[in-house]
Formats: sequence, C-alpha cells, structure tokens
Amino acid sequence: MKLVLFNQDIPGIIDGDHVIDISEAVSDIPRIDGQTLMSGIIKEFDSYRDKIEKTTSPKFKIDDIQLKAPLPEPKRLVCMAGNYLENGSRSLVGDRDAFLKSPSSVIGNGGEVILPDCAAPVFHHEAELGVVIGKTTKNISPNSASDHIFGYVNFMDISARGIEPNGNNSFFWGKSWDTFGPMGPYIVTKDEIQDPQNLRIRLWVNNKIRQDVHTSDMGRSVNQVLEFASWVTTLQAGDVVSTGTNHTGLGPIQNGDQIQMEITGLGKLKVSVADKWKRSWPEETLSEMTQFESSINSKIN
Repeated sequence: MKLVLFNQDIPGIIDGDHVIDISEAVSDIPRIDGQTLMSGIIKEFDSYRDKIEKTTSPKFKIDDIQLKAPLPEPKRLVCMAGNYLENGSRSLVGDRDAFLKSPSSVIGNGGEVILPDCAAPVFHHEAELGVVIGKTTKNISPNSASDHIFGYVNFMDISARGIEPNGNNSFFWGKSWDTFGPMGPYIVTKDEIQDPQNLRIRLWVNNKIRQDVHTSDMGRSVNQVLEFASWVTTLQAGDVVSTGTNHTGLGPIQNGDQIQMEITGLGKLKVSVADKWKRSWPEETLSEMTQFESSINSKIN
C-alpha cells in the first residue's frame, strides 16, 4: 500500500494514477495536523487496514491534487552518517554516527529547496532510503528490527558544505535548514518491499544522472541502523530514520535546478531549487573532482 498526504492534510492511498481519500476510514483519529494524522494511521494501521483497503471513493487524479510530504514534521528525523562503503573504496571503521535533522527541513513532492544566505562554498544533494517507524521502539535487536518498520520512503538529505567559520562541516549548520529534507511522494508499506538491501537509488539534476547506487553498498544494514538509532533514542510511530548515502555521484545544486530521485518501488520524488542570490558552482561531482585531483597528483608526484 502507498500512503499519501495531499491538499489540506487529507490522507489517501495511491490507486494507479489516482488517489483515494481515506478520511472516512480513519475519521476517529484526531486531525490536529498532518503529522499527527499520519502518525496515528501508522500506529494503529493493523486495525485500520481492512477499512482503508475497502475504501474506493472519493477518488482524484494525481495531476489534480498537491501531494505533501507524507510525514510533514516527524518528531525524530535521524540520519546516518558515513554508512556506505562507496563501492568498496572504504571499509567500515570507527564508531557509528548519526545526527538529528530538523523536522522543519521536510518538504514534499513538487516543493522548493531554498538555499540560505550563508557562506557555504557549495550545496549538495544526497539521495537516501528513509525508514518509517511503525511503533514505539527502544533497544531493538537487528533480528527483530523489521517488526518495528512500517514502510519506506524516498528522502533527500540536502547539505551545505564547509559552512562553519573555520571551514569545517557541522551537522546542524549543514543539514537542518528549512526545506533541506525533501520526502515523498508517498510511504510504501514494508510488505511491498521484499528486501531493503536490494534497492537501486538514482538521482538526477536537470535530467542528468548524478547518483546511481545500491542499498547493498550499505556498511550497516537497515536493521543494524535501527538497532543503533533505537539504542540512543526512543523511536515512535511516524519517525523517520534515513540510512545514509553513497557519496560517489554527489554534485552541486543551484538556482533553477530540477532534482528528481527514485528508489526501486518507492516512486519518484521531484523538487526544484531556488537561490535569490543566484550563486553558482562548477558542476563536477565529487567522483569527477577526485579523479581530476588524482590525475594532477600523479603528474606532480
């Protein structure tokens, strides 16, 4: 099942090229805001599922509605750091690490990433697999982690690099700006994803492929990531844990760019980029820059 939130915080499910409004099926959940509603559906999904599946109307064409982020303001948005082996170019050493990204960073499909007025030398895209938590979770083992997963979602971890005065990277400075967390277009329930370690992740900027990676390259699996995250903090229904990125194809984003990402079975997430200062950077990806630097160094040495 594919769950969406659309227009004025209306819950729905995808049915081909239409969305079915499931408001009536979940009418007893308090509709304080979109996040509360979606978290409530997730928490009690087993009791609602039959009613939701039997709902056939009202129905709207996807092109006639505005899809919002399916979880517009999760209480916890945990992002793993350095979790990919970069196609075998690195081994997983050192301590596990993650960071909390601001809930206000989240935007939905069709949204706009707004580059802030800060002294970052470049802004990057990071395409990631987001894991949606299904119930209260603390100190789980990898063997039982899947029992705590509700589903999966496309997530972009937009990042400002070298933003601190000393030129270093800081998770708060670099990751938590408003609009820096595109998510969507919908949540896919876990029963539709056979193996989260066997998914292709792709991201395009202006129709040019940037990232084309695979979740099998994770140094720590989805289950191990959840073990770590739940060891540090209690996770609840509607929270999101993002599993990190392969940095190979990372490149700059700038004013007017159109970004699109797709993970196997999770649909396409599309956003645009706006920068009123219209700054620009060379379009080389990190891998292209590394190859160039290696070539120069080999000639020098």
